[in-house]
Amino acid sequence: MTEHPGLGPHPELGYTASLIDRAADRRDNDAALAKLLQDARAAGYVVGGEMVVMKARDEDVNPLFSPAEAAALGPVRETIFLGLLGDTPRFGFGFDPKAVEPLKARNDLKITDLRTIAVQGLVGTDHLPPLAEAKALIGWHARHRFCPNCGAATQVVHGGWRRDCPACRTEHFPRTDPVVIMLAIRGDHCVLGRSPRFAATMWSALAGFCEPGETIEEAVRREVLEEAGIKCGRVRYFRSQPWPFPSSLMIGCHAEALSNDIVIDRTEIEDARWFDRAELTQMLGRRHPAGLTTPPPVAIAHHLIRSFVEDGCQVLA
Repeated sequence: MTEHPGLGPHPELGYTASLIDRAADRRDNDAALAKLLQDARAAGYVVGGEMVVMKARDEDVNPLFSPAEAAALGPVRETIFLGLLGDTPRFGFGFDPKAVEPLKARNDLKITDLRTIAVQGLVGTDHLPPLAEAKALIGWHARHRFCPNCGAATQVVHGGWRRDCPACRTEHFPRTDPVVIMLAIRGDHCVLGRSPRFAATMWSALAGFCEPGETIEEAVRREVLEEAGIKCGRVRYFRSQPWPFPSSLMIGCHAEALSNDIVIDRTEIEDARWFDRAELTQMLGRRHPAGLTTPPPVAIAHHLIRSFVEDGCQVLA
């Protein structure tokens, strides 16, 4: 990718480049996990629903708690083995969201959602991938306390990476939902859309969930056609991003638009239009005369758009 002179260095993509070794071979060894939890260096992230609990002292924010510190905050519903940072154990501590509410009155804690943490840079970027891992897993546990096969209460096993049903013996594993997110490109223009949930000035790449029996390329073509009425040809993979809201994998792509006319499905998106690379440069640099913006660098959409600004149709080569 060619760096654009007006945009500065490439920002990091949020929730990626984890330093954690997930050490999956340890998950089925209860004795080994218990020993890791008792390690004096063991620490983890406290998550309750959408909220992350962090230590706060003056301007310093620390998202890590020892197992004893986490237990002192309230009842820990799940303890998830996230892996090893070098040889230091890392865990996720799952709380009931109601148990987090009274903690908000404490001035030695900072409690906010993971999006805010990432966008505002409240913690080092090395914490974002394990926080995403912890939030996605803890959220999955909250939604899968009962077996969908027979309705019985399930049990946490394998260090938090599986729930077993004692009644029908079904094993349940965490799921990740694949989402395609793409730019449809024609010459020096690409299509961006708006969701009603967006900030008033923001435009972003089109996106949608992959359907059963569908390839990534087919999902890209279907979603662009459904949302904007544009047929696409070639599809090129860009990169991917874990997106723990609640648990998706964003699959970034560039697509060759074969038509110009936009037909918006208002049940899917609020608006869509073509943008040229010059206007996108203004939006990425927060210099657009009408104040239009792109998503922040933490999101893969920002990187999809920037790659097109810097390399144009070469992203489809």
